[in-house]
Amino acid sequence: MTLSGKTAVVTGGSRGIGRAIVEELVGRGAQVVFSYQANKAAADELVEALGDAVRAVPADQADLDTLDALFAPVADGFDILVNNAAINPGAAIADLTPVEFDRVLTVNTKWPLFAMQRAATLLRDQGRIVSVSTLNTVIPAPGHSLYCASKGALEQLTAVAARELGPRGITVNTVSPGTTDTDLFRDTNPPGAAEQTAAFTALGRIGQPVDVARVVAWLAGPDAGWVTGQNIRATGGLLV
Repeated sequence: MTLSGKTAVVTGGSRGIGRAIVEELVGRGAQVVFSYQANKAAADELVEALGDAVRAVPADQADLDTLDALFAPVADGFDILVNNAAINPGAAIADLTPVEFDRVLTVNTKWPLFAMQRAATLLRDQGRIVSVSTLNTVIPAPGHSLYCASKGALEQLTAVAARELGPRGITVNTVSPGTTDTDLFRDTNPPGAAEQTAAFTALGRIGQPVDVARVVAWLAGPDAGWVTGQNIRATGGLLV
């Protein structure tokens, strides 16, 4: 129970990688507050499954005002922030609009940045911030320009935050999953993409959400106290 006595805030925790992160942190002893955008049924199901160890808070990352609701339960201090929630509408550059640009960059970059700012005032010394990025920042894919750009910016913000928060012993890192079996991946890639990617992955399969969650949980724990400002590519060897 390496996270016993710790409290975590996880964004987008009702499904996919976010849900796996919530489950992994709870399994290691943490209390977790997690956000969900619209899928209340999935959030309620997770709360029912994990009981008093978790609390679900509705928060729409397109609206910075929802930061207040998410951090209200940890106003007395907490230990771990995981920026996980993101969107990837998938569109060619020729089809992008200013409205879509603002929406994706707000959800994927602006909201996580100000979540880190808010967390910095509430995190206890030796705290942890982990943001979920993507392998697409180094293997860009057609149709994913805003997703790649927003996550690339998040990686740079992470590096700067590591410098600024380091004197308090707070570590700040990103985890960049490769192909992972989530609704987001299935909804934004053509049929057969998972099988094709598995053939090019050193471990011979695509990732499962728990594969990424375990890396996040390690970075959130005491054994990763000497790791900060890093981007851990949890890809199963898709990029080596």
